[in-house]
Parts: sequence; C-alpha cells; structure tokens
Amino acid sequence: MRRFAPLAVLLATATVAACSQQSEPQAAQQAPANNQADEAAKKLETYQQLLKLHNDGPAVQLGHEIVDKYPDTPAAAEVKKTLDNLETNYKATSEKARLTALWLYQTSPMQGGTQSTATIQSSRPTGEETVRLILRRHTSWGQTVFLYATAGKGFVCKGDCTLKATFDGKPKTLKAFRPPTGEPALIFRNDPQFIKDMAKTKRITIDVVTVSRGETTLTFETGGFDGDKWAPLPKKK
Repeated sequence: MRRFAPLAVLLATATVAACSQQSEPQAAQQAPANNQADEAAKKLETYQQLLKLHNDGPAVQLGHEIVDKYPDTPAAAEVKKTLDNLETNYKATSEKARLTALWLYQTSPMQGGTQSTATIQSSRPTGEETVRLILRRHTSWGQTVFLYATAGKGFVCKGDCTLKATFDGKPKTLKAFRPPTGEPALIFRNDPQFIKDMAKTKRITIDVVTVSRGETTLTFETGGFDGDKWAPLPKKK
C-alpha cells in the first residue's frame, strides 16, 4: 500500500489546485463588481445632496450617469425611483424660464407722458432680420400693439392689410396698417383681442411682406408673457 501513497498525495494536490483555479476567476469577477458598486454608492450620495439643494440640472445629469454606467448596482436602482419625475419637472421649469426670458418689460418717460412696453423678438427670422412684437401703453396715446422691423425699410402694406396668422396652430386673421409717420412698423387694429388671444398662446406665427425679404413668416414664442409686469394705464378720473 505504501507504493500508492505518493499517488494519493498527488491526486489530492491536483484537486486543491483545480479548486483554487476555479475560485480565482470568480474572485476576479467579483472585485470589479464591488468596485463599481462602491463608485456608484459615492455618486449616489452626491446625487442625493443635489436633490436636497434643488440643484436639478446637475442632479439629472449625474442620475443618468449612475443609471447608464452602473446599471446593475443598488445605487442605480435607488436613482431610478426619482430620476424620471425629476427630469420631467426640470425640463418644464427650464422651458418656462426660457420663455419668460424672451420678454423685456420697460416703463419710462416718453414724449410728454409715461410709456410701458412689453417686447419680444421673433424666433424666426433671426439675426439682423429679427422683428419685434411690441405691446405699448402710453398715458397720452393709449394702448397699441405693433410689429417693428429692426432692419430694412419695414413692411409692404397699403391701407389696411389682412395678415394670416396662427395661434398655437389655429388660423386667425389680423388687420394692420402702416403708421402715417413712416416708422418701419405694422399696427394692429384690434389690439385688445390680440392681447386676450396671445395671453393663452405659446406660439404665434404671422405672415407679412417685408421690403427687404419679401414674403416672410414671423414666429413669436409668446408663452412666457406675464401681464403683471406690463404696467397698466392709469384709470381715467
């Protein structure tokens, strides 16, 4: 029996070695997974801090990074609980802020009275061909709504013009005329109705003919208008 002892030892040694070789790949696989979980957990802490600070933009960006880069980690599962709603609210808030910033409100002395204006520039055309939509209240002249061309000689219009327009895709017609004083403008006839309709509208298009461009469709993203920032006319005594 002694002659078989070395063989038994050899077989036992081989078995141990084989087990060691099988466990090494498992350990090698577990190490990166543990590292990823640790990295994700650290990023999750930062994500949660951003949420507490209401710093939604960076939080959305970091949340996507955690979900995309560490998809199978507990941190990713935790982020998924809040990320969709956070991103939806962030986009809505950002869009509202963008639209609000398109408007400029001013109140100042103007030719023997006080003038209050709310102004927005056209989204199209852009650059030097931009057209302004201006809502004006003047203590002497009353209320006026008009288009003002920032370049060129203004608009082609004889007498009263009928302009095709859309308010959030719904077709409308606008009556307008050029001021007799020669400014590159078109003044709307029914400004109270225009303001009423505009206050419920996110996007207005108006087809005009300009001296410099010919037939042109103007686009105004009016959804951020705040009537409280446009100073009213003083009540008549």
